[in-house]
Amino acid sequence: MSSNNASGKVVSVDEQAFEKAGGQAVDEDGFPVVDETPEFEATVEQETQAKVDANHPDGIADTSQERIHGVTLEQEERIRAREAELERISAQAELGTQDGREQRTREVVSEQCGRDEPAPAERTDPREKLTQDELAEVNEQAMRISDEVQGGWSRAVAAKQLAEKVQRGQDITKAVLETLEELKAAPGAIVPIADVPDVPVGEVTVEGEITQLWDPSDTSISQVGLIEDDSGKIKFTIWEKSRKTVVSEGETVRFRAVKKNWYQGRCSIAITGWSRIEFPERGRWWEE
Repeated sequence: MSSNNASGKVVSVDEQAFEKAGGQAVDEDGFPVVDETPEFEATVEQETQAKVDANHPDGIADTSQERIHGVTLEQEERIRAREAELERISAQAELGTQDGREQRTREVVSEQCGRDEPAPAERTDPREKLTQDELAEVNEQAMRISDEVQGGWSRAVAAKQLAEKVQRGQDITKAVLETLEELKAAPGAIVPIADVPDVPVGEVTVEGEITQLWDPSDTSISQVGLIEDDSGKIKFTIWEKSRKTVVSEGETVRFRAVKKNWYQGRCSIAITGWSRIEFPERGRWWEE
């Protein structure tokens, strides 16, 4: 009976042990066999150098052959993938530049070259549109304005400003007053001292005679006194830090770009480092 139940396949003891070990080889005693052959792996220095060689443009190995000498298969795959990506980017950039930006630039330039630009508007002299009587009045008033306020506009500029206002329908008297105020506020114009408080600017230029000097009340002040012209007089202060030339009583002096100050409702002028002092009546050294 035992012969009927037995399997026809004969299994050796070693095979049974191999099956029990889950497919792992065993020795004659049934113990798993351990493979003691060392696995070769790259050192840290070798992996670092391989990364440098793979990413440096001059360190990329020649890939013209079938295999890249001196690198692992994994490194070779990364190198080839990087080369393919660079070729794809280069091709896209070339096509994008040619078919995109440059093409659009050419179209814009072509359109602008073919477009008719509007002709610049001609600027006419407003005096040409005045009547003979109006022009005569404008020229006369322009002469008076330029004589009253020196150092600013020329007589021709003053006449154009007047003519423009008259052409717009403004009364000649009002036009003269407005033009006179504009001229006083112009840079470099010598303002009558009496008009200094009313000029709508923070810096003015005045000319007159130094009629009085007194001792400064503070060491930060170089000189303090009064300057006077035919229209009036005003107090001036020359600050020590401005390092300006000393003025004397009786001299005719021109203060350029002096700062307006207000104290207790009175206007005065201060000579700062940005100001300039001129002496119109002083002879130059080569004329002495």
